[in-house]
Amino acid sequence: MLLPFHSLPHFAPRESARGWVLACMLLAGCSTPLPPYTPGTPGTPGTPGTPGTPGTPVTPDTSGSPGMPATQGRVSTPPVTQAPPATPAAAGAPAKRAMAAVSETGSATVGVIQAKPLYADAVAARFPEPPVKYRTPAFDAGRTALTSNAELAAWMRALLRDGRATPDGNTVRLLSVGSSQGGVPLEALLFTRNAEATPAALLRAGRPTVLLLGQQRGDEPAGAEALLSIAEELAQGPLAKLLEHINVVLLPRANPDGAALGRAMTTSGIDANRDHLLLRTPEAQAMAQLAREFRPVVVIDLHEYPAIEPYLAKFGALQRFDALVQYATVANLPELVTKAAEEWFRRPLLASLAAQDLSAEWFYTTSTQAADKKMSMGSVDPDSARNASGLRNAISFVIETRGVGLGRLHLARRVHTHAVAIRSMLEGAAQHAADLNQLRKFVDAEVAALACQGQAIVAASPTPSEYTLTMLDPVTGADRKLTVAWDSALMLEARKSRARPCGFWLGEAQVDAALRLRALGVLVQQIQQNGVVRGEVYREVPRELGTRSELDAGADTALRVEVESAPALIDASAASYYVPLDQPLANLALAALEPDSPNSYVAHRVVNDLTGVARVMARPSWRMTALP
Repeated sequence: MLLPFHSLPHFAPRESARGWVLACMLLAGCSTPLPPYTPGTPGTPGTPGTPGTPGTPVTPDTSGSPGMPATQGRVSTPPVTQAPPATPAAAGAPAKRAMAAVSETGSATVGVIQAKPLYADAVAARFPEPPVKYRTPAFDAGRTALTSNAELAAWMRALLRDGRATPDGNTVRLLSVGSSQGGVPLEALLFTRNAEATPAALLRAGRPTVLLLGQQRGDEPAGAEALLSIAEELAQGPLAKLLEHINVVLLPRANPDGAALGRAMTTSGIDANRDHLLLRTPEAQAMAQLAREFRPVVVIDLHEYPAIEPYLAKFGALQRFDALVQYATVANLPELVTKAAEEWFRRPLLASLAAQDLSAEWFYTTSTQAADKKMSMGSVDPDSARNASGLRNAISFVIETRGVGLGRLHLARRVHTHAVAIRSMLEGAAQHAADLNQLRKFVDAEVAALACQGQAIVAASPTPSEYTLTMLDPVTGADRKLTVAWDSALMLEARKSRARPCGFWLGEAQVDAALRLRALGVLVQQIQQNGVVRGEVYREVPRELGTRSELDAGADTALRVEVESAPALIDASAASYYVPLDQPLANLALAALEPDSPNSYVAHRVVNDLTGVARVMARPSWRMTALP
């Protein structure tokens, strides 16, 4: 059964006609894009993609008014530095000769080691320097290394005002959220207008919070460099005024160990961006703590994507776009969250990028298998920051710049792309602050109201289609249109659904699962007396060990569990657990506890026995207390 992503029946809130009309008015009444720092009326994306329509290209309009103001935080505006004139190899030369037709324009620097030139001048000329200069430590004169962990920590502390408010009446706080596996402190910055800057005080004050995440993968540095500049703009620069409407929590480097080594994975070899459901790493636990305590309404996850391989080997072409952008695409996501992401954020974001002559496309990737020529939009699994945040009912985006494999090549442009995108998202959040609060309240209530009724998707797949993708000729630098097999995450194929239970029972031995759910922010209750309730138990059918095939997913493995459910009476003992689904994070709990969900706690052995989890199909009357 094929279900359009934006109109899955179970995505739509189940509410009275009056409530539904109010929700639609909320979205319809706030439809004017507001890109930051762009005078005049912003352009409309030239070929707007329609959510739910697979393979619809999204080409930003380039007719928007030029530019941001000359000074933004710690940036200055010398004349734009263009790349040297292109000196392409002879037209029609085979792609395998492209690497020979290069000059120092296409050189990359990794740490302090100068790498060989990467590609032709004609390709480099497509990515000129931005019209601003960013002055993080990585851009110091003569610098060949990126900003180190020690420099990043010093930069963050330089923004603090010894606990005092900034001249604009704003407050900056340093947040300690643990340490990496290598012992590096994991620190974030909070920017708020509140004098009392505790999570509880911020929730009482009512301003929505935006969470910015950078460098979950250590070999993707542009996001962290951009967030340092954004941090100063929030503390002292033109973004400070937005704190009248929103709070901002900023974690510039979520994987400092990987950053120090220039490697994607955490020290344990786990991909932090695939750990937002299981929380196996302290890095993912730190991000979960920020989400749990501050309850962000908007989450922006900054990454970089591979510019050269395996695309050159597979397609004889190079990556084209400055930014790849995608919001949450996961089963059971509330429809209004998707609509707001598209209307209030993605469309203005595309206009903001286009106004800066920066190109954008939906996020996509390809597998690690050389013979597989298929392209896929971002994962529909619930374990990434983007999708886990969506299941928290937040508007969440991944923004990826063209950077993996380039070292320092085009670093300023990559940082600029992220900075422009973040400013657009923060402006959008400030403009829609009241709407975001209403949306969150509405969606939280609607998700909780779905308990014990309707269907929930257990497993879903993207929809196979075709797509015309623009890439670059590796010799001439010209655009090259390719029609590719394309898995669209904008339309999901529901592979397995079940009646939505009232909640889940966990045996008393499942302490680890209960604590991980609490770390995610899910309400878990401990049963205080023996009791019986109507439910369903699981019976296992054959399963196998599988690996992810996505290029950006690392070498993670998971059990592919297949189960059937059968009616039964659940004999719940005292000290066992109940996870109710009449709570806002019900869909996150579903993803963790249905055994055949692709990233479930059973699949990853957090719950090591199917007899330790069951579906509760009637509201229990047990005496229970909530886990702290």
